[in-house]
Amino acid sequence: MPDTPAAPVLLGNESGSFPHSVLAERHPAIIRQVRDAFPYGPGRHRALDALLKSCTEGVIEPLPADAPDRDRWREWGADAYAGRSWFDVPWLWSESHFYRRLLDAVGFFAPGAWQGVDPFRPFKLAELDAKETDEELAALDALQDGPDDERARALLHGSLWGNRADLGFRLSDAGAEAKEAAPALVADDSEILWSLLPSSGTGTLCLVADNAGRELVPDLLLIAHLLAEGRIGRAVLHIKPYPYYVSDATTADVVDALRRLTAAPGAAAAYGRRLWSAMADGRLTVRAHPFSCAPLPYADMPDDLRADFAAATLTIFKGDLNYRRLVGDRLWSPTTPFRDVTAYFPGPVAALRTLKSDVITGLAAATEAALVAAEGQHWRTGGTHALIQVNPAGREAT
Repeated sequence: MPDTPAAPVLLGNESGSFPHSVLAERHPAIIRQVRDAFPYGPGRHRALDALLKSCTEGVIEPLPADAPDRDRWREWGADAYAGRSWFDVPWLWSESHFYRRLLDAVGFFAPGAWQGVDPFRPFKLAELDAKETDEELAALDALQDGPDDERARALLHGSLWGNRADLGFRLSDAGAEAKEAAPALVADDSEILWSLLPSSGTGTLCLVADNAGRELVPDLLLIAHLLAEGRIGRAVLHIKPYPYYVSDATTADVVDALRRLTAAPGAAAAYGRRLWSAMADGRLTVRAHPFSCAPLPYADMPDDLRADFAAATLTIFKGDLNYRRLVGDRLWSPTTPFRDVTAYFPGPVAALRTLKSDVITGLAAATEAALVAAEGQHWRTGGTHALIQVNPAGREAT
C-alpha cells in the first residue's frame, strides 16, 4: 500500500476535525447510551465513569492482566501507545481500543452475570424491529415479477444504501434519519462487479459485513439472490467475534436477522428460508476472525485470512469502517486510484460504502470538484453519498 507524505495517517488531535469529534463527542455519547440501556450495578457504573474520564481527559492504558486477548492487543500496538493521549495515536487504533475497553467496563469478558451480554443489543433490536424494516421487506414483493437484472440491481443498491442505518453514525448526528440519500453515486463500478459474478458462476463470495439490523438484512438478501441465480456456489459471511463499533454484526445478529426474515410475510420469508437452508447445507457459512476487530488496516492481515480472500472469486467489503481498513485510514487525495491502494489484496475486491468519514479514493477529478463546489467537505462525512468500487486484479489467479 502506498505510504507517502501526501497521505498522512488520520489522528484525532485536530480540534474541529471529524476524527476529533468522534473521540470527544461520539464516544462519550455511546457510554451514556450504554449506561442507560441496562440496569448495571454500581461496579459497572464506576467502570463506565472511569472509561469516560480516560477517553476524554486521560491516556491509553493496557488491557487488564487477565484479558483473554491481552497478548493479541500487544501485537497490535498496545505497548507502543500506552500512556499516550487517545487523541494523539492513529484514529483507527484509538476508536477500536475504545470499543474494546467499553466491553471491559460492562463485564463482557469477565466471569459473572454480565459475561457475554452485548451492550449494544437493545439498539440493534430496535433497528431490526423498526417499521422501516417492515416497509423495506414488503418492497421485495414488487421485485419478484420484474426483470432479473432489475432485481439484481435493486438488491445490490439495497445492500449499499442499507449502510445509512449505521447506529454509531446516528448517535452523533441527530438529523441523519431525516436526510434523503443522494441518488447519484460518487463512483460506480457495478458493471465490473457483475462481470466477476457471471450467472454460470460456481465460485465463492466473501462478504465482510459491517452493521447489524437494517444493513445486515439487505446483505443477506443479496447473498440469497446470488446463490439462487447461480452467480456463486458458496458464500462466506465475515462478521465480528464480539460486539464492536455499536452496530457491527456478530453471529447473534445474523441469527436475529434470519429470524426476522423467516417471520416476515411474502417474499421476505422465502428469502429467509433459502438462507436458513444454505447455512444448514454449507453453502452459506459465517466466520468471525479475530482480525475483524483489529485496529489495523487489512494490508496487515494474517496469513490464514489472506488465504481465505485469495481463494474467493470476489471479496466485498461493506461499510465505512471496512473501507477505511481496506484502503488505509489516511487522508488520501480523493483522486488516488482505488486499484493502487488495494493492490496488496490477494484477489478481486469490491467496496460498497456510504461515505461517513474523511477517507476516500478513486474519484474522478470532475466528480471531486463538483462535490466540493456543492458541499465543501461535508460530502465526505454526511452519509448522503455512496460508492461501488472494484479492483478485479487477481481474477485469473482464483
